[in-house]
Amino acid sequence: MRIMLFILMQLGILVVVGIVGSILMNVFNIRISSGSYTSLLIMCAIYGFVGSFISLFMSKWMCKKAYGVNTFTTASSNEEAFLLDTIAELSQKAGIAMPEVGIYESDDPNAFATGASKNAALVAVSRGLLNNMSQDEVKGVLGHEISHIANGDMVTMSLLQGVLNTFVYFFSYIAATAVSTFMSRSDDEEGSSSGAGSLVFFITNMLFQILFGILAQIVLMWFSRYREFKADEGSARLEGKECMIQALEALKEMGPSESKQEASMQALCINGGSNLSALFLSHPPLDQRIEALRRLNVV
Repeated sequence: MRIMLFILMQLGILVVVGIVGSILMNVFNIRISSGSYTSLLIMCAIYGFVGSFISLFMSKWMCKKAYGVNTFTTASSNEEAFLLDTIAELSQKAGIAMPEVGIYESDDPNAFATGASKNAALVAVSRGLLNNMSQDEVKGVLGHEISHIANGDMVTMSLLQGVLNTFVYFFSYIAATAVSTFMSRSDDEEGSSSGAGSLVFFITNMLFQILFGILAQIVLMWFSRYREFKADEGSARLEGKECMIQALEALKEMGPSESKQEASMQALCINGGSNLSALFLSHPPLDQRIEALRRLNVV
């Protein structure tokens, strides 16, 4: 039901895109037939969502390859037994199916959850995290990742990415059409025809896609930070907030993440590292997360 409501909300946003786009075309006197206009909106939505959902359904495979994750279903060490038992217990509490469990070799203390659905997910933990955290701290981290799965964050992020992509493609096309139409009229008034209308449209469309893409990334990262607070809260409710607070304080003592993975993968992790601007951070600062947990009315 939650996913269905979210999809309906996205469809509502697409209707708003269509209305705003229609207004902008009237303002700039851009003439597109109703059939072409509808086709444009549909094509932008298709382009916007297809790539996003392909990434979602390939996310486990891509992350396994990118991180070199070794998954296991039976324990060959006390470490693996602890991970399997803890994740099984947390999954049962959260009401989700047991995810795949894996370890990847990295000194970077981190963990991530991914997958196309809450009952077909993957939780992977770095060797650096296991070597540098106590079991209580690791439990806090695992509760955070299980909460991401239970909240359906992977699907929600993909839906949001699809809607933002649609915005980018649609409004870039409208803006580029406005610019190329204006320049064509200027050429006509001067009695010259450069024949460069298509080139102007192509260049301006690409530039607007970059500009609107940056704005879309700001929105996406804002939502990513919001869901990190919710996952912290979920961990606090599953394992007690002290475990999560201890985990975040341990991450703070170890310093910023040195992960070289792409930002799209950093958004899946417990610790997103640092960026040049707070607007593009996939994770809130650790101090803010710790303070939010301390204010939480959970034991």
